[in-house]
Amino acid sequence: MRTKHTFRLPSDLALKLTDYAFRKRVPQALIVETALASFLSPDGSERLEGALGRRLDRLIRQVERLERHVTISNEALALFVRFWLTATPPLPDSAQPAVQAKGRERYEGYVEALGRRLAKGRTLTDEISQDIAPADEAADEGSHRP
Repeated sequence: MRTKHTFRLPSDLALKLTDYAFRKRVPQALIVETALASFLSPDGSERLEGALGRRLDRLIRQVERLERHVTISNEALALFVRFWLTATPPLPDSAQPAVQAKGRERYEGYVEALGRRLAKGRTLTDEISQDIAPADEAADEGSHRP
């Protein structure tokens, strides 16, 4: 059974309704009925909330991974700088030009190697995971022996 309703729409909304019904070749009443059903549906907002919740969970996991990678990068850089500063002796002023030229050459080689590495898609995190895994497995095997 269908119930008849009479209501008034603002002129701009009425024009949009008329235009949409004409373009889609459907009755205006069907559009209003569908819109009301969607608006009043309790599960519509729950579905949206669920979808947003899942998306937020995924974003949180991505940010946590990013934070872990940044932490690893920072620690690797700090360790390298500490090692370099303690292992590299100061140079006399007369050797500076030659050392600077050699430094530029080595830096260019470093940038090329970095470019090749990035092109392959291999990361420091992958290497660390691979280096740690065999050590962990060896430790686990040793602890399980009677």
